[in-house]
Amino acid sequence: MNIVVLGAGALGAYFGSRWHEAGHNVVNLVREGRAEQLREHGLKIHSPHGNYTIEQPAIAESPDEIDEADLVLLAVKGYHLHGTLEWLKALVQKGAKVLPLLNGMEHFTILQKELGEEAVVGGASYIIATLDEHGHVVHSSSFHDIVYGPLHPSQQPFCEELGVVCNQANINSRLSPNILEDLWKKYMFITAFSGITTAANLPIGEIRSVPGTFRIAERMLEEMKDLANGHNVSVSDDDVQQAFANLKKLDHEATSSMHQDRRKGLPLETEHLHGGALRLASEVNLSLPHTETIYGLIKPFSYFDN
Repeated sequence: MNIVVLGAGALGAYFGSRWHEAGHNVVNLVREGRAEQLREHGLKIHSPHGNYTIEQPAIAESPDEIDEADLVLLAVKGYHLHGTLEWLKALVQKGAKVLPLLNGMEHFTILQKELGEEAVVGGASYIIATLDEHGHVVHSSSFHDIVYGPLHPSQQPFCEELGVVCNQANINSRLSPNILEDLWKKYMFITAFSGITTAANLPIGEIRSVPGTFRIAERMLEEMKDLANGHNVSVSDDDVQQAFANLKKLDHEATSSMHQDRRKGLPLETEHLHGGALRLASEVNLSLPHTETIYGLIKPFSYFDN
């Protein structure tokens, strides 16, 4: 498969490298600064599931440099989404499907409006990874999962082909028959995990040691379940308890990418996670008091420049 990784940050570079390792044609479509870093240092991943190095990764700085594209892995931060739309349109015109692995839910509506419903596949990932000073991927979790599935009936054959590609690679993957439910479950989990670690400025283990603080994460999970239900997506109390159990199982030092960005003084995805939840809640006249409080606490840290 001809794969374009648009946004070769920690997440995109990790999954792109694993597909490259499996023998697929992977091009990293990136801005000038990241392109220079990749040319100078190459692309390396350090992972509990095995390290991998690409000394000379394929790089493009414009879609005009790419002849063939079957899949675009869209792995940018939410605040960079609008800056990718022209590139995405050019790649879709070359025949590519777009698999977004962004946090939140609002981006699907934006992408479907701009690219067409048939071009945008449902996707979510579960991984904890960051970039080191050389731009290499440091994968620090035991999980490296992608869940994907059709948002339009015409995408079923493509998703089955993607399943073959994923099964060949050193990742965990699953073709979901109910991708909307999976997307909302991910949104529920990441909103709570990102929110509580970023607001407390602590890894999850420290938060778990303070029951009153950890309880706020559980309340956010419950609110996000209600929000999914308000948008006619079936997320249950059992799903909430499973997500809460997953928070309990994370390593003591585990933390979210949003918290890592706060530590580094980088922009945060506050608007695309918690702000998005509040906007979606207003559409169905729903109150999310714990989510709104966490949003208020982390919003002041969202204005740091790169």
